[in-house]
Amino acid sequence: MSDSIEKLKCLIIGSGPAGYTAAIYAARANMFPVLYQGQQPGGQLTTTNEVENWPGNPEGITGPEMMIGLQKQAERFGTDVRDGWVTKVDFSGEIHKVWVNDTKEIHTETVIISTGATAKYLGLPSEQKYLLLGGGVSACAVCDGFFYRNQEVVIVGAGDSACEEAHYLSKLCTKVTMLVRSDKFRASRIMEERVRKTPNIEILLHTETEEVLGDGQVVTGVKAKNRTTGEVIEIPATGFFVAIGHKPNTDIFKDYLNLDETGYIINVPGTSKTNVPGVFVGGDAADHVYRQAITAAGTGCMAALDAERYLAAKQ
Repeated sequence: MSDSIEKLKCLIIGSGPAGYTAAIYAARANMFPVLYQGQQPGGQLTTTNEVENWPGNPEGITGPEMMIGLQKQAERFGTDVRDGWVTKVDFSGEIHKVWVNDTKEIHTETVIISTGATAKYLGLPSEQKYLLLGGGVSACAVCDGFFYRNQEVVIVGAGDSACEEAHYLSKLCTKVTMLVRSDKFRASRIMEERVRKTPNIEILLHTETEEVLGDGQVVTGVKAKNRTTGEVIEIPATGFFVAIGHKPNTDIFKDYLNLDETGYIINVPGTSKTNVPGVFVGGDAADHVYRQAITAAGTGCMAALDAERYLAAKQ
C-alpha cells in the first residue's frame, strides 16, 4: 500500500443535512470523519431562500445559513470538511477504496453516502432565472407551498408526485393549474381521480410551458402552448412548481450497490445499511418518498450510529 494513500475510519460523501448530521454523530463517537462536500456544497438547500419547517428556528432560516450552521457544528466536534467530490469507488473488498477528483486515493473502513438527489427542471432560461433568484420557481410543494397561500400557481407534471403536489397546493392556493404535455396522466388512477375531483385544480392536457413570466424579481405568470392546436395562453401565477421527477446522485455506486429502477440506493429496511458491509446511506440518495431536510438529517444520524456499531463489532 502506497504511503500516498490516506487511511480513514469514516468517510462521508456529500454535505447536505444527512452528511453533516452523520458527521456530527461520527465525530462525537471518535470516528474522525472526513467529509467531502461534493459539487454542490451544502446540497439543494443552498438554493432555498427560506426554510420555515426546520425545528428550532421559529422565525425561519435561509437554506445557506442553515447549512453553514450545520457545517460549523460538524467542524466543532472535529470533522475534517474538504472541498472536492468523489469520482470513483471500489467496494469489492473489506477496505473500501475511494478516489477524489480522479486523483487522491482513500482507503476507509466505513463509508456514509449522502450524495442526495437532483430535481429535474424543464431547462427553460426563464425558469432557471427565477429559480436562481428565489422568486417563484420550486420543485417541492411541501417545502415552499406555504409561501403561496391564497395565491394562484402552476404545476408541471403528470405522475403520482405531480398529482400529490397539486393536491397539496390546492389546500393552500386559490387555484392550481396543472400542465400535462400528453393527452393523459402517467399517475395511478386513484391519484388522477383525486386531482380531477378537486374543484380548484384546472388540468390542461396537451400543454407545455413556453416561458415563465415575471417582473425581473418574481414570477407573475406562465406562457403555455397547446401542442395540438398551437394556441398560446398566459396563465397568471405567482408560483411555478416543477414535478417531473428527481435523479439520485448515485451513478458512481451502481457497480457495487443495489439500486432501484430510478437509481435510488436500496437500504435494509429500518436501517441505513446497504448490500455492502461498512457502506451506509442517508438522505435523498435513498429516499424518493419524503425528501425533506429533517428526514435526511434523521437518516444521517442513523448512518453514523450504524457505522459506529459496525466498527465496534470488528474490534
